[in-house]
Amino acid sequence: MRTNTIWMLLASALLWVACLVPQHSYAQGLTSLVPSGGSASTDIDDVLRAASENGVSVIVIDSNGTVLSEIGDAPPLEAAEKSGLTLISVQDSAAAFRTALVTRFLQLPSAFSEVLQILRSSSPDGTIFAYVKVLLLSLLLLGLGILFQHYVYGKHMAKRFVVARIRENPHGYAEKMPFLIFRFFMGVIGILLSIAVAYVLGSIFFGPLKDPSLQFTATLINVGYLSIRVVINVWRMIVSPFLPQYRIPKLSNADARRLFHWLSAGTILGISAFLFGQWIRSFGLNQDVYVFLFSLLSLVVMLQSVALVLFNRRSVTAAILNDGPAGHASWVLRTLSRAWAPTSILFFVFAWGNQTYHLVLGALNGTPLLLGGWVILTTIIVVYGVLNYVIERSFTRARLIEEHKLKIAENSEGLDPEQLLTASGGLTSFQALARRVAGIVAFVAGVYAFIRMWSPESGIVADSFANQFLSVAIVLFLGNISYYAFRIWIDQKIAEEQGDMEDGELGDEGGGTSASRLATLLPLFRNFILIVIVVIIALITLMEMGVNVAPLFAGAGIIGVAVGFGSQSLVRDIFSGAFFLFDDAFRRGEYIDVGGVKGTVEKISVRSFQLRHHLGALHTMPFGEIQVLTNYSRDWVIMKLPLRVTYDTDVEKVRKMIKNLGVALLDDPVIGDNFIQPLKSQGVIEMQDSAMIIRVKFMTKPGDQWLVRKKVYEEIRQLFELNGIKFAHREVTVRLADGQRAEDLNEEDRKAITAAAQASLEEDLLDGEDADGDDR
Repeated sequence: MRTNTIWMLLASALLWVACLVPQHSYAQGLTSLVPSGGSASTDIDDVLRAASENGVSVIVIDSNGTVLSEIGDAPPLEAAEKSGLTLISVQDSAAAFRTALVTRFLQLPSAFSEVLQILRSSSPDGTIFAYVKVLLLSLLLLGLGILFQHYVYGKHMAKRFVVARIRENPHGYAEKMPFLIFRFFMGVIGILLSIAVAYVLGSIFFGPLKDPSLQFTATLINVGYLSIRVVINVWRMIVSPFLPQYRIPKLSNADARRLFHWLSAGTILGISAFLFGQWIRSFGLNQDVYVFLFSLLSLVVMLQSVALVLFNRRSVTAAILNDGPAGHASWVLRTLSRAWAPTSILFFVFAWGNQTYHLVLGALNGTPLLLGGWVILTTIIVVYGVLNYVIERSFTRARLIEEHKLKIAENSEGLDPEQLLTASGGLTSFQALARRVAGIVAFVAGVYAFIRMWSPESGIVADSFANQFLSVAIVLFLGNISYYAFRIWIDQKIAEEQGDMEDGELGDEGGGTSASRLATLLPLFRNFILIVIVVIIALITLMEMGVNVAPLFAGAGIIGVAVGFGSQSLVRDIFSGAFFLFDDAFRRGEYIDVGGVKGTVEKISVRSFQLRHHLGALHTMPFGEIQVLTNYSRDWVIMKLPLRVTYDTDVEKVRKMIKNLGVALLDDPVIGDNFIQPLKSQGVIEMQDSAMIIRVKFMTKPGDQWLVRKKVYEEIRQLFELNGIKFAHREVTVRLADGQRAEDLNEEDRKAITAAAQASLEEDLLDGEDADGDDR
């Protein structure tokens, strides 16, 4: 009696809340049952009989027995769905939900009594405790099976196979996934053995179950046990709480174990709630009881899922960012790290509300949205891991190169190996591109499965807008793959062409580290191809959206003509640059002279290039401004060095000394391989007032002449010092007029003579530089 009173009070409260909803909607139509605006004399029994025959579940009748439903005003449910989500349809749905909810709560007391009566009548001994007894005995037998699995199978059978495969420091999916999958299947075998042991013990001590209801109950318990253990085993494979070296997500030991325990608890709670609801439904018990209990258990599962997100928010966010700063991650990972927690909570709340709404209306078919979301998430993670394993196995060579880089980083002072592989922050290899594609494919497949599970009756492309959206998404996806595939391929070709070419030392005169012709042209070709891909993707996207692109081509032609006439210098720069590059006039890294501007070619664009002077200045030169271009970095270089010696120097002796020095320098371990022709003397080339000019020369590869010049000057100075040959200093002879002496000169005359001598010395220096042809 007390229980019925409580149920009546609860139903009255819900009815009072439901009355607050506006009454602008109608109950399910009764057009074929009673006339519009029925009177008090309407036979209720006939109405109920007709409603039952026509499938009407809700009838609104006042206290006088008059049917209040307006006939013909309520549109059919299918027509309302097709008309779109309007305010009237929302009100209709709310009224139907309110009416069904109130009706179910009002019927709960009698529904529970009916369920208890059905369970007693279906029980072999006429008591409900028979089902509880089956549950307790099943759990006891399964517990014994778990003990057998742990102490017999685990310690004496599986341990030697599993432990033998454990490695101290596995790397990547290729080395971690085989062990994790092997351990997973070994765990599944142990689970099946525990069920077999429980079945054998139950048959020995209790005999087979003969009652169908008890058999179904025991089978459902075993199915739940198997499902829970397998799913927990999957979470163990993903999180790896007790083997950190095989843990794929970047989680600490404490975070991994806490997350694993939360996931295990959620698995037990979710599967148990789902199977309990199926047990009630399969017995054909009262629908109101099934709706109430399943909604209540789903609420508990939803709250546990929300708590799981809140308590593990920081650790999962760090795992998404690969346990690094957010600034080093891509924008996709940064967005996902910020949005996953609130999005998950909103999904859990929405899934429970959607499920409860359909349960109350009696329209829940298929897998519940809350349970399906977890299933899809688990499947996406597992499939993504398997795809990454296949990708790494397919890119074994690239993985070995990365390991080689790690070893180099470990042997380098102050270099973090992990930062070496993630410093670029973008796609730099086909393996990284394949991983991104795998992630996108797994995500899209999960979204598609989610939509199909949410609305099994309608396809994903049910309307034209969804069809266009899907087509645009496919085009963008394929375009993104094409863009990065071309970019990675060309970047790898550039790296192959550059080889082991080292950048020139800062402040060096340059010319010795030039790139190949293909390495110079490929960056321009890369930019051109990528622009073409982007334009094609944009045009295809517009066409998929129904935009007519023909006027765009016409407009582009007109704009091209206008640009051609208005920007003649730009066109000249572009075409001049194309011909200079096709003629191979210069390459990146070469030392050139363009109209008095000298430097190493550092960057080449469509209309200009940049020269870095050996003193640090950066010059930008348009291609159209080039009249004469001198390249100092092709084939070979001859360096000529003038030597000032006194007039008493034996020229023949100097020639022999220079010749012997040239032969000796060919065997020098530092510069010997740089010579194309050895050092030799050219004899006296000029006679000046205070010195003879003897010139020596040698031939080297471009860029090596500077190092050789330093060594040649050093060796000549030492050789002359050992043989008593003196260098001549610059002198200026000042002759005074007849009869004048130096002592008679005043201060102004002395300053004038000194200025004239200084000017003469500077003029000789300039003449010497021009004669040598090298101001460096």
